[in-house]
Amino acid sequence: MLRINTLILWLVKSSPLNGWNLSPQTLTKTTLSFPKPGIKFQTHVFSSASKTCSYTTLCDSSMTRRGLLFRQLFEKESSTYTYLLADVSHPRKPAVLIDPVDKTVERDLHLVKELGLKLIYAMNTHVHADHVTGTGLLKVRATPGHTLGCVTYVTGSDQPQPRMAFTGDALLIRGCGRTDFQGGSSRQLYESVHSQIFTLPEDTLVYPAHDYKGFTVSTVGEEKLYNPRLTRDEETFEKIMENLNLPYPKMIDVAVPANMVCGLQDTAEPVQAASSN
Repeated sequence: MLRINTLILWLVKSSPLNGWNLSPQTLTKTTLSFPKPGIKFQTHVFSSASKTCSYTTLCDSSMTRRGLLFRQLFEKESSTYTYLLADVSHPRKPAVLIDPVDKTVERDLHLVKELGLKLIYAMNTHVHADHVTGTGLLKVRATPGHTLGCVTYVTGSDQPQPRMAFTGDALLIRGCGRTDFQGGSSRQLYESVHSQIFTLPEDTLVYPAHDYKGFTVSTVGEEKLYNPRLTRDEETFEKIMENLNLPYPKMIDVAVPANMVCGLQDTAEPVQAASSN
């Protein structure tokens, strides 16, 4: 079986038939798995567009034939990647979404329906500040630092190689997430990446939550060699992060409270100016 991770997950179930089902009563404890396709991962790039955004998908047709469907979707406004994985060898074709965006939920659910999949789980890598999520809550492998609640999803070591790591904003391609809000810590982020991600096999494929330069995938080995921030020593890294002087995400006052309640904006309480401390 191909597992998304090797830990027990707290997940919120959802349904592609009636949108997102995010009530607390649906919280279950389970391990997410897919049949083992037994083939090395490769990618081919396709482009498409919709009314809400333009996006790119990456897939491997041979991998799909062996049982695992993988798509990388893109939301243009916040430069967010959403990942769709499904077990197409199973009669029900169960699927998961990682880091969906509310503005592209219709697009994603249309793709799920079009491919004949049944969306079982939706998951976030962290509480996003630049867009409102379309998913539920869970905790997996802790990689705090960008924000206090960051997690990374990694396929198991006993699964087809190379492994895949969905790193959220903890590790970006040739960069990393900022650490100046939402309980972020430069020291904690440095430790998280070096102990939890850089210890993975060097051919592990890195899929971040965002990219602003058109890159889609990297590897642990590449980032260990070429990441301009995380290849420095810890003290230098902290100084770099302290002097970024970035503006706050324009949606932070809406996105953070909404994402704290799984993207249900009607129940979200606005954040005060504390977010700018």
